[in-house]
This record gives sequence, structure tokens and C-alpha cells, in this order.
Amino acid sequence: MNPLLCDLCHHQAWADAEHWRAIEEHPAAAGDTAIRNRLHHIHLVQRVFVWAVGDRTGAMAVTTPDAFGSLSELKAYARGALAAVDRFVASVSEPRLNEHIAMPWFTNPPLSITVTEALTQCAMHSHYHRGQNAARLRELGGAPPLTDLIAWYWRGRPRPDWAG
Repeated sequence: MNPLLCDLCHHQAWADAEHWRAIEEHPAAAGDTAIRNRLHHIHLVQRVFVWAVGDRTGAMAVTTPDAFGSLSELKAYARGALAAVDRFVASVSEPRLNEHIAMPWFTNPPLSITVTEALTQCAMHSHYHRGQNAARLRELGGAPPLTDLIAWYWRGRPRPDWAG
């Protein structure tokens, strides 16, 4: 597998876990609706992209933030999304990475991209919204973690630490 794409997918899981810990450690952030909705969106989109690059045998499962009664339930959903990304990355073949797939939510005009491009978009999408949550966390008096890709390299490419 393309080493940079693999890094982006593994970094995504680590950076998401770092943000989850920082948000949970700051009560104002943990209770903030904007952060919670964005967390849901990040992890819903990760699941949707795994569906899009996968075999699409089942319907695409779309949830809403209200489907999760607590932050811990949403965190379990998040961990499941990232585990699904990890499983896909671990099992995908090189030829599959180069295959084009139709992105069903783009219809006018339609969009066809490679599996590699879809996985890259998934990682970049998460990165974008982590930045929004980091800014909101700071506004609420919290301290966002340093989760740049280069920081992940510097720290030796750590695995996600969900426990803290």
C-alpha cells in the first residue's frame, strides 16, 4: 500500500483519539453541542467512506447526533468508524486502490475517483473538522492537542490512545 496513504489513515486514528481525550478532559467542551455535532459528523463520514470504498453490499447507514444518548456512546461509534478504516487499510489490495469508484452523493456532475483518492479525502476531511474542534476547544478555555502529521512522525507514529 502507498506508504503516505497508510500514514494518513493511521495518523487520522491517532489524532482523533488525541482530540477525544482533550475534549473529554474539558467539561465545557464535552458538553458543547457544536463539538459534539462535529464529532458525529467526522465519524459518520469515516463510516460512509469505508462503505463507499468497500463492497457496498448493504445500505449506507446514516445516523444523527441525537442517536447517541451520551458522549461515551458517540465515542464508541467513533472508535468503530476508525476500526473499520483500519480493517479496510489492512486488507485492501494495490489494484483495488487504483480502481475508480462512483461517489454516490455527487450527481450533477457525477464524480468518479480512485479508492486512494477517496481514502485521502476521508483523512483530510477529518483533519479539517479536527481543526474546527480545536479552535472551539480553545474558545471554551481548553487546550487542543498538537496533532499535526509531523508531530505524529516525531513521536514515532504512535497508535491511538483512547484511555489517556
